Amino acid sequence: MTKPALILENVLAHEKNRPDFVYMTQPIGNGQVIDYTWRETLKQARSMAAYIQSQNLAPGARVAILSKNCAHFIMAELAIWMSGCTTVAIFPTESGETIRYVLDHSEASLLFVGKLDTWPNQAPFVPASLPCIAFPLAPTNEFAKWDDIVKQTPPLAGDVQRGASDLAMIMYTSGSTGQPKGVMHNFERISAATDGIVKTLIETLGDRDDNRILSYLPLAHVFERAWVGASSLVHGKTHVYFAESLDTFIQDLNRAKPTMFISVPRLWLKFQQGVFSKMPPAKLNLLLSIPILGGIVRKKILKGLGLDQVIVAGSGSAPIPAELITWYRKLGLNLLEGYAMTEDFAYSHNSTNDINAPGCVGVPLEGVHARISPEGEILVKSPGQMVGYYKRPDLDAEAFTSDGFFKTGDQGTQRADGLLKITGRVKELFKTSKGKYVAPAPIENKLNVHPMIEMSIVSGVAQPAAYAMVVLAEDIRPKMKEPEVRAQVEQQLSELLVKVNAELAEYERLQMLVIASEAWSIENGYLTPTMKIKRSRIESAVESQVPGWYAKSGSVFWA
Repeated sequence: MTKPALILENVLAHEKNRPDFVYMTQPIGNGQVIDYTWRETLKQARSMAAYIQSQNLAPGARVAILSKNCAHFIMAELAIWMSGCTTVAIFPTESGETIRYVLDHSEASLLFVGKLDTWPNQAPFVPASLPCIAFPLAPTNEFAKWDDIVKQTPPLAGDVQRGASDLAMIMYTSGSTGQPKGVMHNFERISAATDGIVKTLIETLGDRDDNRILSYLPLAHVFERAWVGASSLVHGKTHVYFAESLDTFIQDLNRAKPTMFISVPRLWLKFQQGVFSKMPPAKLNLLLSIPILGGIVRKKILKGLGLDQVIVAGSGSAPIPAELITWYRKLGLNLLEGYAMTEDFAYSHNSTNDINAPGCVGVPLEGVHARISPEGEILVKSPGQMVGYYKRPDLDAEAFTSDGFFKTGDQGTQRADGLLKITGRVKELFKTSKGKYVAPAPIENKLNVHPMIEMSIVSGVAQPAAYAMVVLAEDIRPKMKEPEVRAQVEQQLSELLVKVNAELAEYERLQMLVIASEAWSIENGYLTPTMKIKRSRIESAVESQVPGWYAKSGSVFWA
């Protein structure tokens, strides 16, 4: 790859060359929005940067952001960078304990507080001694206000430079396997990765002046930060719309009319289940098979989802069932799966229009090298490779091979054309009492495509056979008090178990399906902020019940 301009250089070029281009649209309630041009975006960011500099923080000081996605998140990051500091973004749904850990571990000198749903529970964990600044849409607080500071502070002048090796951000992982780790990224590497992302998007979308995207996945997560936040800063011709709330999501989508839309498997599945709640799968398949009528139905469904203008859609962050990709493509949505990690700034593999297959995660992006270790682990060397783990040189030594490839922890296979297939997580493999290893992810994907199932885990360490625990779909859960519905669910899940087991090797077959007594959510601690399952947390919660399950007769029962 050719050495790209650093990300800030691109932003300052947009300020000069397209000052009146509307870069961001922020909803502020009651259907009202505020548009921010490049000129206005940089004017506010420059004023805030001057204010941060006036606080005499040490060079590279960490400045944290705790906020849902909004225009001021982007402005704050630019201000942090222009002031000579380093960004630490915290997931807006994090528990108070994790927020305190990240603030302490990163030694944050300042905190921006923005849109939040659970601030009263989080606020007590912010140190009283930590200076805080409130975004315009923040909950009620006593902090200094963004708008007041921007009005009172003359903007930083001139072309602000940052060194290629300067630390741009520390990204704390979502903590699916324990305490979050701080992944350090410098300007050179995020710029190289983002340049590659923009090239990929232009190849897929065309070099459009009307590219539109809705930003709603957490900007604290690398997928959204790289493919939406950073790519829009570099490209300069992408109009970023923000979502107001979960309740207004469809209206937000229809306002944006995105040409590009990215999501995680959990939400792609939820969209599908929403369609199925209005039209059973069998009926939908029949309608789609009818000439002319099928085309009308496809357009109606995509318009109802707010995705009728989408040229390319992406899925990442976790494995997505191959059947789900096939279903969306049958609707006419060009859904492509990718694969990357926080440690490579989301720059690793992506499916293309020419090389893709449901169940595979794509080919190496430009400048990326990948190979499979003798043990079956995927090893990646990316232009976006992290500098290291903050304060954890011991983890750095464990994370890389002697020749600089990152050990992803994922198992996979690679075709001759480079197309990669994920077969499981190295650490998720478990051994039954029969001495055979079971990979949970492929089995879970077979379960998750059933319209009655929202999510699942496969477990059974040292047991005679594996089992699966499932969460029922949201529209089914309230009906479980009705005996007839309950019996139908049990019967259909029993049939699903037979079907799935028929597709598995003998040692992988599930002895039972256990229906979870409560949905797994971010709030109850069973999902990470990016909706990945906290497998060990769920297994620990049911550990005492497992022997009793194996002692029961039958194949489907309730936890």
